[in-house]
Amino acid sequence: MFDGILGYIIGGAVIGVLARFFKPGADPMGWIMTILLGILGAVAGGYIAGMLGVSNRFVVWVIAIIAAIILLVIYQMVSGKKVDRPG
Repeated sequence: MFDGILGYIIGGAVIGVLARFFKPGADPMGWIMTILLGILGAVAGGYIAGMLGVSNRFVVWVIAIIAAIILLVIYQMVSGKKVDRPG
């Protein structure tokens, strides 16, 4: 049981950091919110990948990172944080 929880925390941290890295602009949030964002992205990405029938682990990670980026944008819009847009 703890392997699954620890895996989600570590995987969530990696996915959250990658989402913040790939999304342009400043993302002022702490490491706990980054991990939570990554965990939610992993859960959402895994669900979407399952619905699409994707079994390739790399593609599932890419979907999870994209889901985390979308969640990051939504978080910034809801929390009132400024979203930097190019242009």
